[in-house]
Amino acid sequence: MLRSLCNKTGMGMIEVLIAILLTAVGLMTILSLQSTSLRTVGKSDFLGRASGILYNELERNEAFIMNPSNLVTAGTTGPTPVLVSYQPAAVEGDITFQVTTVIDNNGLGANTWRVTVTVTWPPLNPTGITENIVVARQERYRF
Repeated sequence: MLRSLCNKTGMGMIEVLIAILLTAVGLMTILSLQSTSLRTVGKSDFLGRASGILYNELERNEAFIMNPSNLVTAGTTGPTPVLVSYQPAAVEGDITFQVTTVIDNNGLGANTWRVTVTVTWPPLNPTGITENIVVARQERYRF
């Protein structure tokens, strides 16, 4: 009677094969997502670097325009190549971004300018990212 209550048979061959099959399907699913995740990480890296360059350029132009001592000329500059490392020559892992800056004051009033900066990284992203800011002269920034 105790033998029927304590049946000590091991796992059968079918259970082992099912476990191996489920593990293999799970691993293949994870591996298929690997290429997508690497591509997404690469895109986000380029976008983060480009946004850093974009906002540095916006801040530089804003500081220049706010000082009434500086002569502001409307127009377009660029595309200017910019390295992420800000070194004169490319270093390992560097990429060249193209920065185009447009300064205009059409219809904004006296001593007010709109600065539009576009950063692209061809051939991966020829349209890039764009941001603009409206800047007014401020007497307290004269130096």
